[in-house]
Amino acid sequence: MEWILQLPVLFFSVIFHEFAHGFAAYRRGDDTAYLSGRLSFNPLPHIDPVGTVLIPAACALMHFPMIGWAKPVPVNPFRLHHPRGDMAMVALSGPLSNIVLALLSIVAVKVVMLGFLPGDLSFTLMRMFGFAVVINLMLAIFNLIPVFPLDGSQIALGVLKGRALELYEKHIPYGMYIMLALVFTGALQYIMQPVLGLVLALLTPFLGGF
Repeated sequence: MEWILQLPVLFFSVIFHEFAHGFAAYRRGDDTAYLSGRLSFNPLPHIDPVGTVLIPAACALMHFPMIGWAKPVPVNPFRLHHPRGDMAMVALSGPLSNIVLALLSIVAVKVVMLGFLPGDLSFTLMRMFGFAVVINLMLAIFNLIPVFPLDGSQIALGVLKGRALELYEKHIPYGMYIMLALVFTGALQYIMQPVLGLVLALLTPFLGGF
């Protein structure tokens, strides 16, 4: 029944992720997300039938760690002050928002561990915030993979130059197929698990006895 705690955490985390994209674009001159009603924590405009409903439901049924995504916010790079560089910053803002949520969740775990709350409530909150740490780190790591259309690809497009950029752009038409191959071959797990394990090992002293 852990999905009961994981689902609202995932739901908020993916919405916050997309809000961060829209807000970063807005600060850099593109108000497309704002005009589309996406600069909001109202969940309805952010729901993606597959990423916000079907995938989390499948994770719950198969007892997998909860993962998913919200509907991508619309961004018009031509309205940004510096389209190439600003688009990379807009892309980076999503994973960064999840890292911030993970760090705030660690703080919340430490506060709950002070023992001000009843035992059952304290245990439930610690579990929920613990899930928030893992889920948000997974979302950040997943989205930083430099394969189109993930955020990592937009960051790479903004950083790479010259021949490296030309070579990298060649994968874009096949990006979705690459992602599907990573998922269905299980390779995605071997990419994410070592990074997640390393980060959690570094954070273990701050998580106390969780």
